[in-house]
Amino acid sequence: MVGLLSKPQLESLTGRIYTADEFDVIDLMTTDTIRGEVGDRVSDPPQPGIASLALTVAARVLVNVTGVSSEQAGGMLISYFAGQIGRAMSDDERRRLRRAVGLASGAGMLDIGPDDTDSRPVSVWRPI
Repeated sequence: MVGLLSKPQLESLTGRIYTADEFDVIDLMTTDTIRGEVGDRVSDPPQPGIASLALTVAARVLVNVTGVSSEQAGGMLISYFAGQIGRAMSDDERRRLRRAVGLASGAGMLDIGPDDTDSRPVSVWRPI
């Protein structure tokens, strides 16, 4: 999978200039997070919707790379919303990503039912 971010787009979004090494780390973390969710299903160029999702995740990595939920310095306390914690993706972002690469998304993506390979007739118990 190629990197999903462009340095100029990320700099424009965040209003900050990054060194090449900083950008490489941000791109690696973002790409690795997305690859962890959908494997190598992202095409080159990425499917529609993936670039904006990658930028959102990258910006969140920059805000809170260590994943802390709050921090305090003297009398100043900063609490992060759940969506700003670390590089994890929200459920909505996961659904959008899975849909973009053609995987099932939503409640149907978890299949815990038994396989339908048993050919024996099913009988339902009823009290006599």
